[in-house]
Amino acid sequence: MRETTLQKKSKAFAVRIIKMYQYLCDERHEFVLSKQVLRSGTSIGANVREAKRAQSRPDFYAKLFIALKEAEETEYWLELLAETEFVSQNMYESIYADCEEIIKLLVSSTKTIKEGKR
Repeated sequence: MRETTLQKKSKAFAVRIIKMYQYLCDERHEFVLSKQVLRSGTSIGANVREAKRAQSRPDFYAKLFIALKEAEETEYWLELLAETEFVSQNMYESIYADCEEIIKLLVSSTKTIKEGKR
């Protein structure tokens, strides 16, 4: 089965989140917010991957919607990390833009499924 754009982007995003987590722990000695963003940021791709083997259309929708909620949560943690200056503005803008792109893909996908077009 071919990997979709959403699968590729959410996995690449998870890798970026893991690297940011390592940076936050090793360089900034930040362990609380970093763990939160690690959990939600890697969960996006995990749920997208789970959707690949959904048992039904409602199950597929539910997995993608969970991924969307995790992406929204990730944006929140990223905002906190930026506002508390644990990450630079450049790092924040770059990873936040990736998260926004994934959210747009997930919103589009869930709308399409809900409208019965898939």
